[in-house]
Amino acid sequence: MSLTSAGLTSWLDKGASLGRDAPCLTAGDTTYSYGDVQEVSWQVARALARSGVLPGQSVAVLSANDPVAFSCVFGIARAAAVWAPVNPRNQAAENQELLDLFGCTALLYQAAFAPLVAQIRHQLPALTTLVCLDAPDGDVPSLALWLADVPAEPVEVEPVDDVVMVVGTGGTTGRPKGVLLTSRSIETMSAITLMSYPFAGRPVYLALAPLTHAAGVLCFPVMALGGHVVVLPKPVLDDFLDAVPRHRVTHTFLPPTLVYLLLDHARLDATDLSSLQCFWYGAAPISAARLAEALQRIGPMAQLFGQSEAPMMISTMAPADHFRPDGGVAVERLTSAGRPSPLVTVAIMAEDGTLLPTGERGEVVVRSSLVMAGYLGDPAATAAAGAHGWHHTGDIGYLDAENWLYVVDRAKDMIITGGFNVYSAEVENALMAHPDVADCAVIGVPDEKWGERVVAVVLARPGAVLDPAAVIASVKERIGSVKAPKEVLVWADLPRSTVGKVLKTDVRATVLGTP
Repeated sequence: MSLTSAGLTSWLDKGASLGRDAPCLTAGDTTYSYGDVQEVSWQVARALARSGVLPGQSVAVLSANDPVAFSCVFGIARAAAVWAPVNPRNQAAENQELLDLFGCTALLYQAAFAPLVAQIRHQLPALTTLVCLDAPDGDVPSLALWLADVPAEPVEVEPVDDVVMVVGTGGTTGRPKGVLLTSRSIETMSAITLMSYPFAGRPVYLALAPLTHAAGVLCFPVMALGGHVVVLPKPVLDDFLDAVPRHRVTHTFLPPTLVYLLLDHARLDATDLSSLQCFWYGAAPISAARLAEALQRIGPMAQLFGQSEAPMMISTMAPADHFRPDGGVAVERLTSAGRPSPLVTVAIMAEDGTLLPTGERGEVVVRSSLVMAGYLGDPAATAAAGAHGWHHTGDIGYLDAENWLYVVDRAKDMIITGGFNVYSAEVENALMAHPDVADCAVIGVPDEKWGERVVAVVLARPGAVLDPAAVIASVKERIGSVKAPKEVLVWADLPRSTVGKVLKTDVRATVLGTP
């Protein structure tokens, strides 16, 4: 066992050391104590070993947000296997591709996904162990049956290396990659979380977003404090508004799309949110105008910025950082991604590898133990991501004189129009300042005159009617005519990934009329 970094089970065991009878995971009216979750993890580890799962092999979990499924994650870790979270909102073909890429030998899934599993299981020869979490599924045993004769006694297996998770990058631009995250990466992420945000007493963390993504790994630092994780199976905002006062929730996380929907929810202002210490937002850029609204109506908003390859905490902005010393909202920094985290070094790099001075725009690059070990089976992509001795995020940004990081675009989304660089995120922020715009996406499309022209797709807020010419005029007033869209399209909805990010490749294909 490594003496220099802790595996995923250390977070659960640390919480248990503060009281095995304390609530650990809750869903609905059912609560599992720290002791309960430990015992499940011991049984799952033993059962995986009995089924022939070896240290270092990948074990996938396919489930909606569920305490039992998340308890199994700690069993996978105790077996020294590698947790492969699979997004339940993926299509069958996407999940087959991921499980094949990960080389998964075991799959634990909910009965609701039995039809999906039936479609893909026979195309995955490495997959030899299947367990249905909540009910038998033909020849596949239920979790209860699989664990029936397995003792709930402590067990630890010696790991083959430091890799504890393999995470699929979104396959929206081609074949996904498998990001190898180590226990050191998760330990660094958790340490930054505990350093950078307020935690008073035992936290109560409400997990509404998928546990396969940011909402899941945020459980680890909460558990280190003996905190209580309340799990919502679906992203239903009425359930969210019920749960916060009922459980006296102190911490939660939502992506910007759900923050916007929460701000438009009729019950928001009547709900007691006084227990909140820290309301994280991240995973996509947020509108400065709507963030300012959230600070007034929700309270202690807290930003995090990261990516699968450097999870969650490249930079942070605690609730207090959103305000000036006099208590006023610090509007000048609401478009920033916070400051580089205590255990992370951030720089801005030109294409030739030169580090750029304060204020100049280039690629955001990172050095930290937060960074992944590499891409599974892809040494070329791993080398490219680590070129010039820095991890390359693929984001364009700059650092200001006070070391605030501003992420202005994804490198692939930058638009060159009439010889000028236009960053879509800057245009989107200007669009979101319009009082009737609920959400938007900005793309560049080919243009004979300009090379590319800026096109915006916008959604109207409930009850509003958008005039494209007026929207364009509003943006020109804010950021000038060069950056303003040449065309505004009003749509009823935007295509999104399974974690709520707008799929600009799909937006562009629709605008251009290509399949």
